[in-house]
Amino acid sequence: MRMQKWLTMTILAATLVVCAPSRASAEWLFTPFAGMNWGGSANFGDVGSFDDEFEKRGTFGASFAMGEGVAGFEIDFGWSPNFFENTSGGGDFEFGDNNVTTFMGNFTLGMHSRASVRPYALGGAGIIKTRAQHARDLFDVASTDWGFNLGAGLIGFFGDSVGLRADFRYFRSLQDHEEDDDFDVGLSGFQFWRGSLGLTFRF
Repeated sequence: MRMQKWLTMTILAATLVVCAPSRASAEWLFTPFAGMNWGGSANFGDVGSFDDEFEKRGTFGASFAMGEGVAGFEIDFGWSPNFFENTSGGGDFEFGDNNVTTFMGNFTLGMHSRASVRPYALGGAGIIKTRAQHARDLFDVASTDWGFNLGAGLIGFFGDSVGLRADFRYFRSLQDHEEDDDFDVGLSGFQFWRGSLGLTFRF
């Protein structure tokens, strides 16, 4: 918990530093989006030692980015209802109420160039919150973990204020494998890809 608070303060501090423009020409981008998650896998160690893969699921969210020239910073929020649900009948078990929420702070490259078509790359860290409940109440797992995301995309502007963004990102959560005060966070078994389309509003 102490490590989560420390990382939260680090992300907020980085946001304030980057979002304090030195000149009035700094650009602000707001992008509500919808998309799909795929390639998801997880190892539910608390309720069994098996791996499971999950179907493609819809996701929704928004991002707010600020920058000038090549570099910038972005806050990204995503919500994926029914992330773990299996409708094919061939999964290891059925899920009840379940979802995944992501909140990431990212550094960006190329998102704020002055071109009308902008390829970009990004990466950063934040929080991945998961909820997985068995349909027959055999277990109810809820966790809030640190994680990271890496991605790339393309923004094309129709005019001065509105554009279309296509975006692809890889998410993976982090896990403290030893319950102590040391910084020994490693990769966990939970990971997935997200693709999205969104309208970008430029200010």
